[in-house]
Amino acid sequence: MSFKDLKLNRPLLRAVAEAGYDNPTLVQEKTIPLILGKRDIIVSAQTGTGKTAAFALPILQSLFDRQDAPKKGKQVKALIISPTRELASQIEENFKTYSTYTNLRTAVVFGGISIEPQKEVLKKGIDILIATPGRLLDLHKQDFVNLDYVETLVLDEADLMLDMGFIDDVKKIERLCTKEKQVLLFSATIPYKVEQLANSILTNPERIEVAQNSSTSKNVNQLLYFVPKKSKIELCLHLLRNTIKGNIIIFRRTKYGVDKLEKTLLNNGYKADSIHGDKSQTARQDALDRFKKGDVNILIATDVAARGIDINNLDAVVNFDLPNIPETYVHRIGRTARAGNTGMAYSLCSADEKTYVQTIQQLIQLQLDVIDQHPYPLDPKAKPIVHKSKKTGSKHKKGRKSEASKKKKKRWY
Repeated sequence: MSFKDLKLNRPLLRAVAEAGYDNPTLVQEKTIPLILGKRDIIVSAQTGTGKTAAFALPILQSLFDRQDAPKKGKQVKALIISPTRELASQIEENFKTYSTYTNLRTAVVFGGISIEPQKEVLKKGIDILIATPGRLLDLHKQDFVNLDYVETLVLDEADLMLDMGFIDDVKKIERLCTKEKQVLLFSATIPYKVEQLANSILTNPERIEVAQNSSTSKNVNQLLYFVPKKSKIELCLHLLRNTIKGNIIIFRRTKYGVDKLEKTLLNNGYKADSIHGDKSQTARQDALDRFKKGDVNILIATDVAARGIDINNLDAVVNFDLPNIPETYVHRIGRTARAGNTGMAYSLCSADEKTYVQTIQQLIQLQLDVIDQHPYPLDPKAKPIVHKSKKTGSKHKKGRKSEASKKKKKRWY
């Protein structure tokens, strides 16, 4: 199937061809006709399957005939809600690429940066708005965003949106839009919470599932290293010196862990940068740009900060800390081996993470290849380290009075 078969118009086909895409991906083949047919849809698809174009192209097509501004100026007709700033920026880039040969205007708004320039853009009038929930509600409250004309509402990465606690915001935004709108929900996985949300805001939706939720790419070679927790940094340096080459993302569970590892790598002469939730939006974008340009070849990230980031030509993913949610593992390693390329995934597992490996293997229906030959092996009998406080009990024992306070007490007898 080609993009022409999807009944897209010539300006869009030209932009798609210039962006280097010949044929639609499976998710695009399945969803574009349904969106053009004005159906509500629930799509379960991993990142890297081309789902942004799956909703961007039909939205642009449906707005194409009304692209020139009416007298009262342009109104927001398509609203895309995204959980993270990085993902929102990326969606905006895609819309701008595909709308090159149209007069449709796109804008993105998110928190972490000044609100004033965003107000200026909105005043001029736009057709398509991409937003994170908090900033959108702020702008709506200040009367800079009017959602009365929204025809299509897209909820992207819905599972992450709910994990980040945005469910009430999402419901509020949905209520602020028109009743007659079309709703498109995209999610890597469809847990019960997402199912509940879909039931409350979608009308008779068509369901599309592209690959099983648990699918990991056949092109990713997945290796597992058992290592004592205290030796993880040494093993990581050993692998970077001898084994892992190219552009690498290293995942850690906490922001503190990300910062600590970044310092260590910089001290050892590696070109590394990091992204996590405590960094300003500008710092996160700068880190990402430096990585994409090749100024640094190692990016250290937490899961939330890295969700939805699209990086071409990623050679390897390192799970410095294994995730306790097995689907997160699938997301992480799905960042390499995109578009038919091959990639590597290295996981460092300490004694207390062994149960995580079991749940990951159950989900992906695959036994990870264990590499024993390395300088920091974990003793197979090693028990997880449980940190206990050295203090035994409180110094203020219940019901005990100090000698001094006893002396001060005036007896009544």
